[in-house]
Amino acid sequence: MRGTGPEGHGPVRYGPTLPGDGLPVLPDLAAVLAAAAERADTEPVGGGRALLEAACGYWERRGTPTGPERVVAGPGAPALLLALTAALGGDVLVPRPCAAWWAPYARLLGRPVFHVPTPAECGGVPDPYALLETVRRVRAEGGDPRLLVLSVADDPTATVAPPEVLHEAVEAAADEGLHLISDETWRDTLHAPRDTVLVGPAEMLPDRVTVVSDLSGALLPSGWPAAVARLPDTGAGDDLHARVLDVLTALDARVAAPVAAAAAFALTEPEPVTARVETAVRLHAGLAAVAHNAVVAAGGLALPPRAGRHLYADLGPLRGALAARGVGDAQDLEDLLTARLGMPVPGGHRFGDDLGALRVRLSTDMLLGGTEARRAECLMSPTPWELPHVQRALIHLRSVLDDLRDDAQRWEPPR
Repeated sequence: MRGTGPEGHGPVRYGPTLPGDGLPVLPDLAAVLAAAAERADTEPVGGGRALLEAACGYWERRGTPTGPERVVAGPGAPALLLALTAALGGDVLVPRPCAAWWAPYARLLGRPVFHVPTPAECGGVPDPYALLETVRRVRAEGGDPRLLVLSVADDPTATVAPPEVLHEAVEAAADEGLHLISDETWRDTLHAPRDTVLVGPAEMLPDRVTVVSDLSGALLPSGWPAAVARLPDTGAGDDLHARVLDVLTALDARVAAPVAAAAAFALTEPEPVTARVETAVRLHAGLAAVAHNAVVAAGGLALPPRAGRHLYADLGPLRGALAARGVGDAQDLEDLLTARLGMPVPGGHRFGDDLGALRVRLSTDMLLGGTEARRAECLMSPTPWELPHVQRALIHLRSVLDDLRDDAQRWEPPR
């Protein structure tokens, strides 16, 4: 659907949501939420004690202990990012591409957003030299860059930034006095956790990093909005905490009490929750690998997915064939693939990427089937990609991509 903006490329209000897991709600979580549904009281702004202490335990198990006075909770990561951006002030820097929900909140506050290219080996983290160049250019033009948002386990690229790449970016940000917000929503969805080293920026620069995690990334269903943030243990962190609570109070941005109870339960990571997370990660990792193979076999490009429930495909090598179908940019490609695949396939421009680049994000939950019974079957199967309905979805994906490849070969000039 075309929008009414001057460029005519997509409605402003459209924004891709986080890729969902597409799986039935864990019965243990549903039971906790149902038990709390009888409560008539509201959760305090910033989160109640049980939720904040559960978040502290979650981070302590990951080697970054903190106290409840350094934690704040909100009804989803977007609410926390909005509050943090308002509290920190200044211009905002983000990688190109980045999660679709990062930039709109800065623009809503009237803050300029500057996209910084990422290194070739991963997304989510800016190239350090490009970051320095961007900061100095913005300041030379009268801007006030103060905040860098990044993600080690990334949406949309599904990559995990190597520690040495992250370290260089963090050093560059520190040299320029930037505050960092580390979106760690996908931290617990590593496809090969034993073979992937994930180090967060807060472990490198604890005094200048705020960590935000949307619990729908791994622990909660996507329809239960809850997120937590860990602020620096400094005097400046105290001030930031107070200002963030002011913003959340003005918005009355509270976690719903039943959701808060379920979130606190999930953050303690009892065995049923950890088992579901491991099963869901294994399921989506397998599907992402198969989808990646389909993209590459069709002549597209994509970094191997390492986290999350998605991959980021570049169909630029098929530009000639796509042009013959009227596809000249990412919006056109989004329209084509959404229609052909029968599911949302957001173009790269939704993530701050160049409109002219032929890139899209593919989500793996599209392969699980359209009914809860089929999705539950995927959850129980040791080889879900061999189930008949998953096989049909994969064949359809390959068929659509192979059709583009065949067109590309027909349009190749004779040698």
